[in-house]
Amino acid sequence: MSFSFCNVALPVPLRTTFTYAVPESLREIVQPGARVIVPFRKKAMVGVVVDLTDRAPEDTKIREITKALDRVPALTPKLIELGHWIANYYLAPVGEVFRAMLPPVIEMRTQRLIVLTEAGRAAVASLSGGELTHGLSRNEVEFLVKLTTKKESLPFGSAAKLGVNADALDRLRRNGLIEIRETMLGRKAKTQRVIAAKSSAQIAGSDLDEKSLRVRSMLAERGPLPMPLLLKLASVSRALVERMLRDGMLESWEERVDPAEDPFDVGYEAPAHELNAEQESAFGAIRARFELGEFGVLLLHGVTGSGKTEVYMRSVQETLARGKTAIVLVPEIALTLWVGRQCRAWFGARFEGVAVLHSALSDIERAREWWRVRHGEARVVVGTRSAVFAPLNNLGLIIVDEEQESSFKQEETPRYHGRDVAIVRAKMENAVALLGSATPSLETYHHARNGKYELLTLASRVANRSMASVEIVDLREDFQRTHQASPISSALHAGIQECLTHGTQALVLINRRGYSWSVLCRSCGASVQCVNCSISMTHHKHRNRLECHYCGSIQAVPKECPKCQSKYVYFFGEGSEHLEERLRKEFPGARIARLDRDTARTKQQYQETLGAFAAGALDILVGTQMLAKGHDFQRVTLVGVISADSSLHLPDFRAAERTFQLLTQVAGRAGRGELPGRVLIQTYYPEHYAIQDAVRQDYSAFFEREMHFRRMMQYPPFTSLANVIVRDTSLEKAIVWSRQLSEYFAPHDGKGARILGPATAPLARLKKEHRFQFLLKSPKRSLLTRLLSGAMAYCDTRSIPQTAVLVDMDPLSLL
Repeated sequence: MSFSFCNVALPVPLRTTFTYAVPESLREIVQPGARVIVPFRKKAMVGVVVDLTDRAPEDTKIREITKALDRVPALTPKLIELGHWIANYYLAPVGEVFRAMLPPVIEMRTQRLIVLTEAGRAAVASLSGGELTHGLSRNEVEFLVKLTTKKESLPFGSAAKLGVNADALDRLRRNGLIEIRETMLGRKAKTQRVIAAKSSAQIAGSDLDEKSLRVRSMLAERGPLPMPLLLKLASVSRALVERMLRDGMLESWEERVDPAEDPFDVGYEAPAHELNAEQESAFGAIRARFELGEFGVLLLHGVTGSGKTEVYMRSVQETLARGKTAIVLVPEIALTLWVGRQCRAWFGARFEGVAVLHSALSDIERAREWWRVRHGEARVVVGTRSAVFAPLNNLGLIIVDEEQESSFKQEETPRYHGRDVAIVRAKMENAVALLGSATPSLETYHHARNGKYELLTLASRVANRSMASVEIVDLREDFQRTHQASPISSALHAGIQECLTHGTQALVLINRRGYSWSVLCRSCGASVQCVNCSISMTHHKHRNRLECHYCGSIQAVPKECPKCQSKYVYFFGEGSEHLEERLRKEFPGARIARLDRDTARTKQQYQETLGAFAAGALDILVGTQMLAKGHDFQRVTLVGVISADSSLHLPDFRAAERTFQLLTQVAGRAGRGELPGRVLIQTYYPEHYAIQDAVRQDYSAFFEREMHFRRMMQYPPFTSLANVIVRDTSLEKAIVWSRQLSEYFAPHDGKGARILGPATAPLARLKKEHRFQFLLKSPKRSLLTRLLSGAMAYCDTRSIPQTAVLVDMDPLSLL
């Protein structure tokens, strides 16, 4: 195809692509899916080519592509198609969709430049005899002259060194004498010096001292080695090696460093299990779907400990045997370590067969893994939500483990759901989508019951192990008996003590991090609020500060009430940090650790804590809901759940479903080995059906009760939802825009769709922005899509910024 132009998707909040001219020198390289550097306004940006064309827009000045980054397109044609679907379905800017799909740009770095303008050149040319012009100081004039000798541009940081401060730069910019631009520069690859023995060097043993001989023998035995490793293994100084290099005994060269660490435990071996009858039946159904060679969605509904992972591994093995590739999605970073080890053990010793993708990897590590997949060096990808975009060819299977988890939903633009995107991608690639859970989302289970998905059931644990016994601890009765408001009830205290006595382990879950939920004044009742959000600050004792878990702002811990200056400041509620401290006081000899987002910010920290607990080096592990999913701890005989009913009080129709799922999942962490398990659920609301059904671990009963409520109130799966937020730092603008958008929605209310709002959002202020909310309901999702597309076009006609209107299709949270 002959082409002179291409359409490029850029990571900007605009729902359009941009046309650029393709220089003759780049036409053999530029292809759909390839990343390019283009000028955009006064910046250089990395975008992705979505298509090629021989027509340019009329009456528009077309700029040229600056550089092509990829000879092999980063995105496959199927991924480009998937990106367009996501942009249309979730009404997201297409460039931001593709940014979420692309690997990190490690080849380039950005640099701010000060560039001399045409007016600046004229001003310098008009100087004579050192006279000042434009009312500029001598320093500013000298700076302009300096720019002319430096090819008319300098790095932004150079201005201060030349005596020109920020105010002076701003004055020069306002006078039109300079521009501030961003440009892209190549990033120098990190290299290391590698040492090797010269094979041609014939040196008699007597001519070498002991240390030199040690270096030669080490290189002869191990081959070329990086300088630091050679010095360590041979126990010699750098000076000795440098002397041997000068004498011609050794040679050296520079090699690129790949800093990525092996993310798998090399010594791990997967346990060999024979499939039981239920597992064999489920796997047989999956294999039959492969035989048909067509798209299909299967739900593997198995109780905790029923061996779903074994079925996953057999399914991936079957996929690879048929010459195809597979993706395994898990909800938490910590689970990628476990599932990754399983995959490596199952699919051979060659690490190259498996790639891992998640946000805890560095940019270099993620790019390395991503390009290994793109070049066909890995045929299995394990990862969190964004791994659904792994650039595998010939895709045969996508597994979504714990498909009900809210972490599969992206909470920033583009607001896609990883599970739903996995199903759409499987359909586009004629692959099989396998969803798995002990507590499927109501929507997924509804589809399975109605025949849209194929339902596979594992009703019992492997090896006929019994389910853990689950008991309710009524905190009202516990308080009447002990008169102590402790997060650790007397029953839980006794249970932990029993674990310590018998040498088993306890897992204690509290779904709040930090030390205290909020800081209250006993005199006036005011709480310390975030300056950016309408939410209370959380107290973190170890860091001695208050934090907002929404915007990340930090405040000092107050010594008096900010409102009434009272000294009666009270810390209310317990978080995971408080619970850990309490356990250390009550069980001083126990080995205790905490796992939440405060203590585990990298994959190494996750791995160290979970590894220590799995190896028996810890007695008690305290954590948030990240501990509730998928982990297989063989010596855990007690699970305690603190404040089990806290999520029931949230203004969200999914509150009961989330509570049931969390309690059922965490109960499944007990009794997974040979030892029986026990679960204690602490609550002030033991009568609630979500808690009662979780105690019985009766998913079917909960499903029927909750579906009755959803049907009556017209919530999913009986209707489709969209949440629309109008936001701005100016309250007045947010109100005006909400009223304007209401004028568009009003005629459509009751005509196939129900429109609620505008109303103040539950989080009325978030990250300094005031927020107003519309909630749209319709039994037809296509109607919602058309209605919202029209709303976006209406906003353009009324000059409402696209960034001011946030659309969340199929929201999991209405906050």
